[in-house]
Amino acid sequence: MKKLFIGISIITTALFAGCTKDITAPDFPDAPLAANYAKGADVSWVSEMEAAGIKFYNNAGTQQDLFQILKDKGINSIRLRAWVNPAAGWNNTADVVAKAQRAKNAGFRILLDLHYSDIWADPGHQAKPAAWVGQDITALKASVGTYTLSVMNALKDKGITPEWVQVGNETNNGMLWDEGKASVNMKNYADLVQAGYAAVKSVSSTSKVIVHVSNGYDNGLFRFIFDGLKANGANWDVIGMSLYPTAANWQTLNAQCLTNMNDMVTRYGKEVMLAEVGMPVAEATAAKAFLTDIITKNNSLSGGKGLGVFYWEPQAYSGWQGYQLGAFDASGKPTIAMDAFLIK
Repeated sequence: MKKLFIGISIITTALFAGCTKDITAPDFPDAPLAANYAKGADVSWVSEMEAAGIKFYNNAGTQQDLFQILKDKGINSIRLRAWVNPAAGWNNTADVVAKAQRAKNAGFRILLDLHYSDIWADPGHQAKPAAWVGQDITALKASVGTYTLSVMNALKDKGITPEWVQVGNETNNGMLWDEGKASVNMKNYADLVQAGYAAVKSVSSTSKVIVHVSNGYDNGLFRFIFDGLKANGANWDVIGMSLYPTAANWQTLNAQCLTNMNDMVTRYGKEVMLAEVGMPVAEATAAKAFLTDIITKNNSLSGGKGLGVFYWEPQAYSGWQGYQLGAFDASGKPTIAMDAFLIK
């Protein structure tokens, strides 16, 4: 995701600013959610927040473990980002494994999000890990494979099998720049994706591999990436999207996202997941409407190919690291937005 706290604007859709502010949406989906539908949250900050003394509360004001609060709100899946060698340690393999153990013990399904970087990877930043700087594409493919194996095996050693694994995060223009920049060398990017795919499958053939691109409303962007991957021999199981609207434009973006999701299913025959969603915490009522609607739309995809929706860091509150798109209020309790995940 394009993080506010590192100075990158999340909302890239100002052209829709004049759209209706009607925030109504159905309270329930048109059809029941699929039995295995993923209602998820990325809570990768949780260990860092807890170390800083941050506490979480249910709607009654009782302090509780974050995972229990989320479960009581209907969340059944947890997404965790992995960085190769982050300076502060957070999101390194040991931290990911510890959080994954907590998630598994609490009964959650797990999505592993491999950034292939020491820090945030997103549309504007796809920096190689420091240890991989200077490697050519052959060496980078080997590094992707070796690192992916190491994280997957670290989880396996604890009896954890991620249901889904992202090979790259918001790879709108590839990853591991400049060698893996899609607009410069799509073949290199496809080979890196394939290296990650093969490594995941060698440890867990049942884990579904996700290729993740932001701006889920942008059909041209998605065709560019996935046409390129297909033409260059890469494999993937799931198309992952990000979507970060506002109260002013969520209806427009959701409609465009549905068109794009349907096209992805028709064009590639793949499953589709909203791997990241969020909305300003101050727009909680609109956020509930947005979430209810996008869950309904994703669930409507033909052949049961809509897999789920994951809220990005809902537990981040009171401007934690400058982030303002969480779904917990200033007192550390879930906002009404989280009630959208109670739908069945």
